[in-house]
Amino acid sequence: MQSRLINRTSRHWACFPAILIGLSTSVAVQSASADPSEEEILLSNITQVTYASMGFAKAGEAYFSPDGRSIIFQAVPDRPGMGDHDYQIYVMDLAERKPRLVSTGRGACTCAYFHPSGNKIIFASSHLDPNLGKPKPEKRESGYSWDFNEHMDIFEALPDGSRLTQLTEAPGYDAEGSYSPNGKKIVFTSHRDGDLELYVMNADGTGQRRLTHGEGYDGGPFFSPDGKSILYRGDRRNDGKMNLQIRMINADGTDDRAITDNDVFNWAPYWHPNGKSFIFTRADHAAYAKGEKINYDLYMMSIDGNVVARITTDENFDGLPVFSPDGKRLMWTSKRGGIEEAQVFIADFSLPQVFR
Repeated sequence: MQSRLINRTSRHWACFPAILIGLSTSVAVQSASADPSEEEILLSNITQVTYASMGFAKAGEAYFSPDGRSIIFQAVPDRPGMGDHDYQIYVMDLAERKPRLVSTGRGACTCAYFHPSGNKIIFASSHLDPNLGKPKPEKRESGYSWDFNEHMDIFEALPDGSRLTQLTEAPGYDAEGSYSPNGKKIVFTSHRDGDLELYVMNADGTGQRRLTHGEGYDGGPFFSPDGKSILYRGDRRNDGKMNLQIRMINADGTDDRAITDNDVFNWAPYWHPNGKSFIFTRADHAAYAKGEKINYDLYMMSIDGNVVARITTDENFDGLPVFSPDGKRLMWTSKRGGIEEAQVFIADFSLPQVFR
């Protein structure tokens, strides 16, 4: 739910980053600059958990199960007949490391998430698109973009993919959904009213209502651990630069406010379980116009925006970070190690002292 991967030549994660440029309007207490040795202090036992050898051309946007023993993620199966954008949803026990397909295998999927009970999952899928199998019009890539599939809807299923139930059916893109801590609500992104806004609904799909009302893309929402606030990314400037900012809104739709206000790309925020801080992806997209490589790295920030700390320093892509339920592990999507396409990584995580 975090939005689609951020790569000039491909459109990936929907629900789906290194010099820090333009901090929030508040002063950063901890230095944003970092070297590789600092990454080693915060991240240990870094392990790649999805591989091309598993049959995945690429994989990412993974989330932990409530007990932390399994993950749910999206991946492109490396098999004939599957297009570049045809991500499917998989669940994998971290001990067994045997991924199993839980989506239909048709259309494109994204933004999967476990119910707090562990007994259900949700994900977005376009498998009901009436145009599936027909040639797609060629789209011209222009900078960084997301593919907001108008036939994407949110579905609920059991963790094995059975009992698939459609929860949204409004015209336009519905995706980027996640559950509230008590499992009674789902917050998501929709284009049903002509602009990409946040909506909330009951976990069974009833009671759908709009939360945000700002022009521009609002997406990737997650409830706070206490269920009172929602963290998300927003492009309220709507100036075509896609320098998303981190925003927060109360769960009832009041007090919609910006946490960052800068000229860099702030993306994929996710709460730390203590509710005092969040992790996110940051990059300077201006580097592309200069002919320089854009590097995406992970940063943490206090919820008031006053404290910023850099978490990763690898020269390759690091994005879409999430914490395990106990906050002791970090999982993210990366190309570290020089792998050709992104895969899922997990590491033991040491929370910086300034966020405790």
